[in-house]
Amino acid sequence: MSYPSFFDEVEVIKVKDPLSAVLGVFLMGEYEFNYLDVVKSAGHSCPTVAGAYLITAEALKALYPGEVAIRGNIKVEFKESLEDGVAGVISNVVSQITGATDKSGFKGLAGKFARHSLMSFDANINSSARFTRVDNGKSVDVIYDPSSVMPSPNMQPLMQKMMGGTPQPSEIKEFGELWQDRVKRIFKNTQSVVKVVEV
Repeated sequence: MSYPSFFDEVEVIKVKDPLSAVLGVFLMGEYEFNYLDVVKSAGHSCPTVAGAYLITAEALKALYPGEVAIRGNIKVEFKESLEDGVAGVISNVVSQITGATDKSGFKGLAGKFARHSLMSFDANINSSARFTRVDNGKSVDVIYDPSSVMPSPNMQPLMQKMMGGTPQPSEIKEFGELWQDRVKRIFKNTQSVVKVVEV
């Protein structure tokens, strides 16, 4: 399997999942997600998927300083409606990592380990998303803005050729490389594109 090498340079997100421990999946319920995992799930790598990964990683660091985040113990609220813009793409990545889902999620075992109703939309917040620990109520707002990481000026004319159906193989290759270069630069500039504020 071939993919951009910078995927392997992105910091992994470690979690502890009590449900997986009970069901004998991972020893002590401990496992990790990497950027390649969410890219395979999303089917692509873009500034939106990268942003979803980053806001989750940074929020969990703030909620669990010096600890491993507990999957299934995190509530997530989004300002946008599920149908708006890229909210669905972002929420899918966040759900994959945190376990939080809307009403469609896991209903639990004997009243424990439920994952449903931990994600909501149309929230009255002034951030991209709010992450809250269920056990202690600690919350952080996360703002993602990649506008400071500009795409290559060559992207626009290449994009027009992609949409027009007339690109050459070399142009398709260049477009993909430039696209992923911006994603790489977003990860390299995490502190500039992601802001975490305790609520």
